[in-house]
Amino acid sequence: MNTQWIKVFIGAFFEVLWVIGLKHADGFWTWTGTIFSIILSFYLMIEASKKLPVGTVYAVFVGLGTGGTVLSEIIFFGEPLKFEKVALILLLLAGVIGLKLITPVKDEKGVDL
Repeated sequence: MNTQWIKVFIGAFFEVLWVIGLKHADGFWTWTGTIFSIILSFYLMIEASKKLPVGTVYAVFVGLGTGGTVLSEIIFFGEPLKFEKVALILLLLAGVIGLKLITPVKDEKGVDL
């Protein structure tokens, strides 16, 4: 896996943090962390999009962020666990993995492989 995809995965992790922060932040430090997470997640996604296909990067970024947010709400905040949610998250992740697998890697100078 190249460094650009690592940026997408780290950006998706911070997306989960800021989405949770928007719901649960209630003080200066939690809002500061939320704003930092927003800036970092979008920065990493934009940087990865400079060398990877934008549509695929966005789909993977949003898919992982959505799945991660739903799982975090279930694990950390007591959201009810329903079979339908789990099935749809798995379907979403299968689509994200499929997009990643079929995206061609360009062998160009200056592009990390």
